[in-house]
Amino acid sequence: MTLSDPKTIDLIGLPVAALHYQQAIEWISEAALAGDRAYAVEAANTHVAALARHQPGFADVMATFDLICPDGMPLVWLLNQHLKQAEKLTDRVYGPTLMLKTIEASNQRHDLKHFFFGGTQDTLDQLSEKFSQDYPNAQIAGSYAPPFGIWPDDEFDRIRKKIEASGANLVWVGLGCPKQERWIAEHKDRLPPAVYFGIGAAFAFHAGEVKQAPPWIQKAGVEWLYRLCREPRRLFRRYFTYNSLFLWYVLRDRMKD
Repeated sequence: MTLSDPKTIDLIGLPVAALHYQQAIEWISEAALAGDRAYAVEAANTHVAALARHQPGFADVMATFDLICPDGMPLVWLLNQHLKQAEKLTDRVYGPTLMLKTIEASNQRHDLKHFFFGGTQDTLDQLSEKFSQDYPNAQIAGSYAPPFGIWPDDEFDRIRKKIEASGANLVWVGLGCPKQERWIAEHKDRLPPAVYFGIGAAFAFHAGEVKQAPPWIQKAGVEWLYRLCREPRRLFRRYFTYNSLFLWYVLRDRMKD
């Protein structure tokens, strides 16, 4: 199947699509209904972009993704520098919001079915309950919380069979970055036909386990600072390292031009 691919622009080596939510949802729906293979979608922020530039192995992982949306405002700002005035984006395609909008779009149709993979069973139960209440006609086909620690050798076959048996064509993968992206890339050729999303912290946000930043903070592009203030010990090294790398690679590429 040939999808109507959006315009993509290389941002420090990562091919990011210049699109808004509705375009992303239309692409996702078309890919989900194709039923011909597994498609991979990522909502990429500065962490993903810097990691792909810094680690060649992760760049190979991201090369397997079919659609990379601009999750972070810095990526939107960089995209807009390459776009004509009429094409410029006014907002990012934020992963948790993309998830909500995609489920909302499926609320009045019966050909899109969702599967949640990752997190804990409690989190998945809360997600299923929330979405069933908010979008009663959306089809939540199934969910699966993998074991903690090292997975058994037959774990992939177990996951594949659960997804296949559910009939889902939209699979939300919340294993954390970069584990979820590596998992999708490694198994993409053997996964049941569907759209697979690397969705990061969206499960915890929508289950009410982690508080999201206010909209004005998100719009200003400093959501990372809000999250850092709430979880400094867990996030300091990640944000300091990869935000710094992102800025360095942007400046380095501009000096080359």
